[in-house]
Amino acid sequence: MELGITTFAETHPDPETGQTISHGDRLRQVLEEIELAEQVGLDVYGIGEHHRPDFAASSPAIVLAAAAGRTNKIRLIPAVIILSSADPVRTYQDFATLDLVSSGRAELLVGRGSFIESFPLFGYSLSDYDELFAEKLDLLLQIHENERVTWSGRFRPPIQDQPVYPRHEQLPISVAVGGTPASVIRAAERGLSVTLAIIGGSPDRFAVFADLHRRTLVASGFDPADAPLALHAHGYIADGSEQAAEEFYPSYATAMSQLGSERGWGPMTRQQYDMMRAPGGPLVLGDVETVARKIVHLRDVLGIDRFMLHISVGTLPHHKVLRSIELLGTEVAPLIRNA
Repeated sequence: MELGITTFAETHPDPETGQTISHGDRLRQVLEEIELAEQVGLDVYGIGEHHRPDFAASSPAIVLAAAAGRTNKIRLIPAVIILSSADPVRTYQDFATLDLVSSGRAELLVGRGSFIESFPLFGYSLSDYDELFAEKLDLLLQIHENERVTWSGRFRPPIQDQPVYPRHEQLPISVAVGGTPASVIRAAERGLSVTLAIIGGSPDRFAVFADLHRRTLVASGFDPADAPLALHAHGYIADGSEQAAEEFYPSYATAMSQLGSERGWGPMTRQQYDMMRAPGGPLVLGDVETVARKIVHLRDVLGIDRFMLHISVGTLPHHKVLRSIELLGTEVAPLIRNA
């Protein structure tokens, strides 16, 4: 099973000092994280697209291209591109270019987006939320499969026998899903891999989505082995489990409480947090052995082929993020391989 890291290049205020890192400094930290992830043997690093003051990565392709020049092996992906508010032609060109400059290490992970800032920014209506994604996904796949494209739709000017360059070497396209069965079915009917994003609730409940993905692939004439399943979850690794819990809580609670205030949830409490880091909870958090056990459990229950850990949910001190990445690659990964 592949292991990796994801980030939104978070710039929340430090809960202890109140200071906020600049976008430039945070992006430079992300590049250091990607270099270290490769050095410790991790397989993939993903950067999510957002358009907010507390996230620095509005253009994942550019950051990943910078990382491509500093690495040799690690796969580079957006996590995710908000395809509903993007232009599929330009999205394909950006990541085909990344694929070429990285010698075939790029992937394209797309989704509808759980944040809505990009819709008014690029002139789209939230009332078209799902229809936008469905139409643009079909156009993206047509571009991916054909050098010349003829296409028409509702949300974009038509294309009449136009070539799209450059062409990729290899550029797998997959879909991120937050827990909607229709999204799983849509991806599987097109033979696409799926990344399940687990933020809350019991991870075991996603087994039904994993099974739905595999069954729909088969029913649609695809081999599930050609469309592997991935999982994304929040978490953190330290030398001891209680140390991990104490170090991760302040930044995690700050970020989740802010998000909750925007979406009508209550603030994160320590009781909620401790329930989330329990064996049946969604946080992959603790010492090396605890984290390895949880990832192995998720692999066995869901049948995943890739696990990606999102460490910097809030703004953790950079040296602690680097230590967590180091532990994932050098100590957790061997335990998982031997399980």
